[in-house]
This record gives sequence, structure tokens and C-alpha cells, in this order.
Amino acid sequence: MLRSLARRAAISSASPAANPHTLGPFQIFDRDVKRIQKNRAALREGSRMVDYVQEEVADRMMERFMDIKRTFDTVLDLGSGPGHFTKLLEPERAKKAVMIDSSDKALHRDPDSEFEVQVERICGDEENLLQIVDPNSQEAIVSCLSLHWVNDLPGTLVQIREALKPDGLFLGAMFGGDTLFELRTALQLAELEREGGIAPHISPMTQTRDISNLMGRAGFTLLTVDVDEVNVAYPNMWALMDDLGAMGEANAILGPRRALRRDTLAAASAIYSVLHGSEDGSVPATFQVIYMASHLFVPGPLAHNHRCIQIGWKPAHTQPQPLERGTGKVSLKEVL
Repeated sequence: MLRSLARRAAISSASPAANPHTLGPFQIFDRDVKRIQKNRAALREGSRMVDYVQEEVADRMMERFMDIKRTFDTVLDLGSGPGHFTKLLEPERAKKAVMIDSSDKALHRDPDSEFEVQVERICGDEENLLQIVDPNSQEAIVSCLSLHWVNDLPGTLVQIREALKPDGLFLGAMFGGDTLFELRTALQLAELEREGGIAPHISPMTQTRDISNLMGRAGFTLLTVDVDEVNVAYPNMWALMDDLGAMGEANAILGPRRALRRDTLAAASAIYSVLHGSEDGSVPATFQVIYMASHLFVPGPLAHNHRCIQIGWKPAHTQPQPLERGTGKVSLKEVL
């Protein structure tokens, strides 16, 4: 998301520039920069103080996971970070968790004593899942707030489906396109007024309407997509920006990064307060969360909070199948 002001001039792209004449997924994010940001965030003193968004989303993901009446031998946590979701796993639901993350520092930030299940940690890129695990080897794969930094989201979903055993479960959560819309609009208005144009300072994110299509294209069945929002109040825009950097959620768009002038940032702070500020002087920040699942799932009591969840099941002959067209025994006219 928004890059940390203290680091924006120091971090330069270590990844090769995308070649427009080659075939392959369009490169949006610099994965090397993102790994560096997550490593620095994990080493930052008091990094646990900014886990509140990840912990809240992990808790809501666990509600959905508990609705699945199945016990798993192993759950793979893709893009786990320090293991916000894995820490919530109970031995009655899973015997072991495999945590995979590109950031070695984030992966090993917290000791094994904080987990109730056996934990295996693997440092690897989420975009190359099938280089880490074998096809048809995983009972369940979860991903909590990692997929919004993946360049090839359709390809990553295909790899997740290929890594699952038949009738395997995928449950994921990622930030959606309305995340930080307050900050995005304030920065754009300020930059347009002070500098005569705008540049991307908050990463682009997937729109909710695209998720079902992407999961269907990846080959998942029994799809469920649900949307939610996590709303956080901050003293001012500067506190929000500092916390985003401490979370490892700073901007990592590939290519040159134009620094914002201080007068532009000051104008953005004023615009933020005028457009969105509360009477007590605080400013809100909205984190839209898309939850994905390939599973016949009935949303819980928080469904009215505009939540988006992803759950996905890998196809298997044991799953419920629709009857062939024309085999119905009852006329709809009689039913209606």
C-alpha cells in the first residue's frame, strides 16, 4: 500500500524491469522490494503492535474454517507471515501447519511456543508454490492477506488448485479494491492540486466482482465469495502511514517511485481530515477484505458488514454433482 516515508528514497527496485515484448503475466509488484519491506517490518521494534488488522482478518477466517466439519492432518498457510492464522489452529482440527512466506524474518518472528499445532516453516515465494510442494499433495491451503501482492493471481490460484488433493480445501483472504479509499482520494486530490498530476502511491488491488471469475477459471468448484470491511480509527493520516510501513504493507509497485513533496503530504492530511475526519479529530481507514472459498458456505452473523470471503474446493468425483439436464421428476409449474 502506501510506502513508508522514511524509506521511500532508500529502497530501489532490485528486480529486473518487465519486458513488454515477452509473454507471461504482467508484472505490477516488485517482489524483491516487498520481501525487503516485510523483513524490515518484522525486525522493527514493536512490530506486534501493528498486527491488529491481520489478527482481526485471521480471526474472521478462522470462523469460516471452523464451519467446515473436517479434520485435517496438515494445513498449508501460504504467505503466512509470522502465522496469524496458524496461531489460531487447534489440534482437534489440524495436526500440523506448514507456513510458507517469502520473508524469512517475518516467518521466524514468533517462537514455536505460541502455536498449538506442530509447525514447519519454509521460506519461499508464494508465486512459485509448485516449486515448493508437489501436485496433489495438500489437504487444505489457506492464505491470509498475502495474495494482493501476487503479480499473477490467476496463475497462483491454478497452482493452489494443482497442489491440493482431490476435494481439497482452499480458504483465502485478500485486500480488495476499496481498501484505503480515504487515503487514496486525499493523496490524489492533493497531488493534483499541488503538482498538477498524480502518480500511484497506493497499490492497485483486485475488485470484488473479479474474484469469482478468477477462481472459476482456476478450476475450483463450490465457490463462495464474501466481502467484509475492517474499519480502524487513527489520530491522523501520519499515524496511518507509519502503521502501514510497520505492517510491511508499504507500496511495492514495479518501476520508478516519485516521492511526494512535504507540502503535498500536508495538503493531503488536511483534505483527509476535511473529507473523512470525525468530530473527535480522528480519521478512519477502511480495509476491504475479500474472503474466497470453494465451498457451500452460509455466511455467519457478520455477513451484513459487507464482507468478501474466498473458499475453494478442488474438484473430485465425491463432491455433490448437478443432475443432467432433462432428468427432473417435478415440474416447476407445480412447485410455483
